[in-house]
Amino acid sequence: MKVLVTGSAGFIGSYICKCLLSRGDEVVGLDNINAYYDVDLKYGRLATLGIRRESIDWYKLLQSEKSENFHFIRMNLEDKQAMQMLFANGHFDKVVNLAAQAGVRYSIENPYAYVESNVDGFLNILEGCRHYEVKHLIYASSSSVYGLNGKVPFSEKDSIAHPVSLYAATKKSNELMAHTYSHLYGIPSTGLRFFTVYGPWGRPDMSPFLFADAILHHRPIKVFNNGDMLRDFTYIDDIVEGVLRVIDHIPSPDPDWQAETPNPATSTAPYKIYNIGNSYPVKLMDFIQAIEEAIGHPAEKIFLPMQLGDVYQTNADTTALQNELGFKPDKSIREGVKETIEWYRSFYQL
Repeated sequence: MKVLVTGSAGFIGSYICKCLLSRGDEVVGLDNINAYYDVDLKYGRLATLGIRRESIDWYKLLQSEKSENFHFIRMNLEDKQAMQMLFANGHFDKVVNLAAQAGVRYSIENPYAYVESNVDGFLNILEGCRHYEVKHLIYASSSSVYGLNGKVPFSEKDSIAHPVSLYAATKKSNELMAHTYSHLYGIPSTGLRFFTVYGPWGRPDMSPFLFADAILHHRPIKVFNNGDMLRDFTYIDDIVEGVLRVIDHIPSPDPDWQAETPNPATSTAPYKIYNIGNSYPVKLMDFIQAIEEAIGHPAEKIFLPMQLGDVYQTNADTTALQNELGFKPDKSIREGVKETIEWYRSFYQL
């Protein structure tokens, strides 16, 4: 099986590439390696896949030095002509679209970047799948689409009518666009709503590493909403296992779908949505305590109000993932945080 993985220099994408390669699939990785966060981390992830930093150039398809089944190309999703050529020459069986402009808070500062990458770029992915007979499109959505939904745990059947950030709005638009293409052209598509992913090689703009870096350098940490928040922290290995199971599970039309009481996660088209989360939300202060224990000393805390675009809690209902794919994420917070901090100290030599 030949798979295109976009966002392959990213946190989740690099793990997905490794796992697909380990089971014998042929993988083409795509990433624009933008400077939203430390590019050294992105090049480090690519190095684990056998792609040397000094070899990378725009539109240059590189062969991995570690696996004959892995190639990498630096490219923007929003480059329509380049994406058309990639699909025309790639002959991909499946596409895993993880590339996106990430970050809830940054979407308030730089909204255009989100429309260009997450909407225009995703349209190019859909068009490539349409014209080149891709058998299954898997794409990253986000728990942020639940927005102001006060019902917990969040179910795929719930309304996502009120996002509170442009980032969330673009992810909701991806789900709508994918459904349209599934309906019009019969493209099987599965959207994955990830819940607060963390672990080794994670993004430095996420709370685990922001907290760890501050504590290790004896700086105070910023605790928003005075620490009164809940997050469904999900370890990277659990996310990857869920994605791999979805890749191998091509959705079919839901025979029980009823227009009178529609299930937003299914359709008469070959379309599906899954939550992938730990389903055990953790108090932010308990998460900070786990980091403090892993590092070995307490943090100085500055308590601040809720930030724009944030939500009070995330909590995944993973019943569909369990019932249909036989998987439930289960990594404990203390074990996951311990492994994450150990990697962080090693990578940054702290």
